[in-house]
Amino acid sequence: MIRLSLLAAGAAVCLASCASAPRLIEGQALVTAALETSPAGARGDAADDPVLWLDPADAAKSLILGTNKQEGLVVFRLDGSEAQRLPIGLINNVDLRQFADNSYDVAFASNDQFNAISVFFIDRATGTVTHGGDVPTGKIEPYGICSGREDDRDYAGVTYKDGTIQIFAVSAAPGALSGELLKTVKLDTQLEGCVFDEAQGLMFVGEEDRGLWKVAYRDAAPAPELIDEVGGQTGLVADVEGVSLWRGQAGAGWIVASAQSDNRFIVYNRKAPHAPMGSFSIGKNAALGIDDVTHTDGLDIFSGALPGFPRGVLIVQDDGNPQSGQDQNFKVVNWADIEAALGLPLVEAE
Repeated sequence: MIRLSLLAAGAAVCLASCASAPRLIEGQALVTAALETSPAGARGDAADDPVLWLDPADAAKSLILGTNKQEGLVVFRLDGSEAQRLPIGLINNVDLRQFADNSYDVAFASNDQFNAISVFFIDRATGTVTHGGDVPTGKIEPYGICSGREDDRDYAGVTYKDGTIQIFAVSAAPGALSGELLKTVKLDTQLEGCVFDEAQGLMFVGEEDRGLWKVAYRDAAPAPELIDEVGGQTGLVADVEGVSLWRGQAGAGWIVASAQSDNRFIVYNRKAPHAPMGSFSIGKNAALGIDDVTHTDGLDIFSGALPGFPRGVLIVQDDGNPQSGQDQNFKVVNWADIEAALGLPLVEAE
């Protein structure tokens, strides 16, 4: 599990934004963002999916990697300012898992311009992000992506608009990239968000117009199981876009899925039978001048004790800043606010 510390300034921001208890509106929790990035840099539908990289030596130098699907990857500092821009192609989703067994960390992105997994290396000493190359998927328009790691081996889950899930083992080293397609799983319609849960041997996947699924990816022929369906009592609606995990010890924790068309996020128990725990939206933080979050696509969660964010953070894409398709960016929410708003039991982070 990746753990990070945010800038001291982030702590001050959180104090200002989290002073009052989250409110409930019509039975749905409302929280606010504590930080936001600068715009992804293109007009219209541009920003899509974030992931956070922890600087192992100085957490204040940690970075948010965000996709601009009209151009490539944008790297933000923790104060929200832009640090790097890598215009390498039309990438949609990005993900990484960090482990201190190399001098670099690896991020994967879905590149539908080149029908490939784009591989990025992040120097653990300097935080410099470089495009290391691409691993062909053998299939057009890779859409979503998630990164997993087991036994010192990197895995990429790639999702497609035709309902296909590919699971790759990726060998990623500077100057030497290769990928092996291990298995393919098929659902009926368009997929995007996914997240590996290595502790349980599961992958959680969003089928945009159908619902949230789990896949036992270690099985020789995985049989997807539906966790929640669009249109039910939980409030899950199309499009089911971003999916991520708050990772607790021994498989405890929470799944979060974005219900895009209603500006809503649904929380489920990470453990089977994955009971729904409630829903929330992200409203305007007038004190900090941060607008509300609408039509979220990609999202990511980090667990653990963070300066100013003792229970972790949720990072989400915002469709409009402030209006739809205008200056899209990424917002950071204090996970403790979500726990308080939904009355989630407190569990220890992984």
